[in-house]
Amino acid sequence: MPDIVTLTMNPALDVTTYTAEVRPTSKLRCEAPRLEAGGGGINVAKVAGVLGVSAGAVYPAGGPTGDTLSALLAAGGVDSRRIDIDGMTRESFTAIERSTGHEYRFVLPGPELSVEDQERCLDLLVETATGARYVVASGSLPPGVPGEFVQRVADAATDAGARFVLDSSGDALRRIKSGVHLVKPSLRELREWVGRELRTPHEQAAAAHELVDAGVAEVVVVSLGPEGALLVSADTTARLKALDVPVRSAVGAGDSMVAGLVVGLLRGRSLRDALALGIAAGSAALLTPGSQVCRRDDVERFDVLARQR
Repeated sequence: MPDIVTLTMNPALDVTTYTAEVRPTSKLRCEAPRLEAGGGGINVAKVAGVLGVSAGAVYPAGGPTGDTLSALLAAGGVDSRRIDIDGMTRESFTAIERSTGHEYRFVLPGPELSVEDQERCLDLLVETATGARYVVASGSLPPGVPGEFVQRVADAATDAGARFVLDSSGDALRRIKSGVHLVKPSLRELREWVGRELRTPHEQAAAAHELVDAGVAEVVVVSLGPEGALLVSADTTARLKALDVPVRSAVGAGDSMVAGLVVGLLRGRSLRDALALGIAAGSAALLTPGSQVCRRDDVERFDVLARQR
């Protein structure tokens, strides 16, 4: 039985390649692509596995891209729980320009999920999550899935006896009302959520506290990019600085941060020290090309640094 169960409603086959220079209207000769199974919850499950924690990944998939994604998960040892759908799993394409190191990311919307598909996803989630300690829903919602669906996921996690962690955006965030143990918006997403600019650290912390006080979530972690992260709960307010590491690719860094956070909580760390492990995992992800998963030795090395800040 996995300790962590993730739900990815809009998985993607991540395709990463390099080209010398990106120019309009030109044929861009690319190197052989690297293929990875991707999507928020899937990435969380992969990183949890790297850190030595069992994680099951629930996701809908269809078509040849879905088959390739599932095969990659199986080869990587991820406990894969697939819901077969008629639509074709999307691709996400990243081209890295060697002359500058700039990353160009092209993200497709994904297949439309029917109401029946959505119900089957919920049913399998409940079945898989029974006995798990954490359920993590991460990533965007595909066409056809309303924002209200995330509240149903939160309720299902509660019914299964697991703590619910949410990392999403847009309507999914605005529709959630209760049942969340931890939510991780970016600063931009928090601004959109509360409808204010949040120019100062005090305003940012106050907005996060509003969500805690309203009973939406017990813990709010706001990712601040190069400024680190803000942690807010009923009795805690803390900021942890980002680590200064070279960046090969930012793909999957946010998902790695969530994975590190949840693994830290699973191991009984304090909120602050769990966030330090999240920052370490997110930083380690910056060192790997494309959506390649982070390395455990990098995470452990950065964890020591993050806990000292």
